[in-house]
Amino acid sequence: MAATGIEWTEVTWNPVTGCDRVASGCDNCYALALAKRLKAMGAEKYQNDGDPRTSGPGFGVTIHPKALDQPYRWRGSKLVFVNSMSDLFHARVPIAFIRDIFDVIRDTPQHTYQVLTKRARRLERVAERLDWPGNLWMGVSVESADVLDRVDQLRTAPASTRFLSCEPLLTALPNLDLTGIDWVIAGGESGPRARPMESAWVEDIRDQCVAADVAFFFKQWGGRTPKAHGRELAGRVWDEMPVTA
Repeated sequence: MAATGIEWTEVTWNPVTGCDRVASGCDNCYALALAKRLKAMGAEKYQNDGDPRTSGPGFGVTIHPKALDQPYRWRGSKLVFVNSMSDLFHARVPIAFIRDIFDVIRDTPQHTYQVLTKRARRLERVAERLDWPGNLWMGVSVESADVLDRVDQLRTAPASTRFLSCEPLLTALPNLDLTGIDWVIAGGESGPRARPMESAWVEDIRDQCVAADVAFFFKQWGGRTPKAHGRELAGRVWDEMPVTA
């Protein structure tokens, strides 16, 4: 477990590390850059390199069975982002290991776990082969209009809570179908190569959530120093969470 600055969660848990870029939302991946630094620092989890065309130093997909017992030792109740440094539904993560992670989640109902993937097609293919814990929230990244099919694929997962992460938001997302969706996060890209986000895009997503009675969370405006711009949208902070929280 590691404390995190991610506004919509409390801690991160990484039984898998490493990934590969698969979409435009991956172009400036924070985890890819962080893995390179962690490898240079000698961090044990980040010594396997990925394909330089799609990944990088320290970012090869690696499972960590030793990490499975960590949630049993945490005190109190935590809101946990699973695999902030990977994608649980990456093709190189065996379904047997996904089941192991789901078993840990089920065995620790005092915690709430958030899983986020860009690989919604694999999620759709294996969803029926998994025993879904009630304390697991399943989400997909929807950073642009050309990946809206991920929302339909998410709906096939029998998760108790489903959410969308529209971050980094790269295009407008009009006419979102929020049927079966409980929560939407939106935010701009951060870092030195951050691509700009228009306020109208965020306002439209917020309005769609309000109309559909879906919880809306505005994470950040983005930019080189995203914290400097605050989190207000139209004069208020939007930090709604799913009712199940």
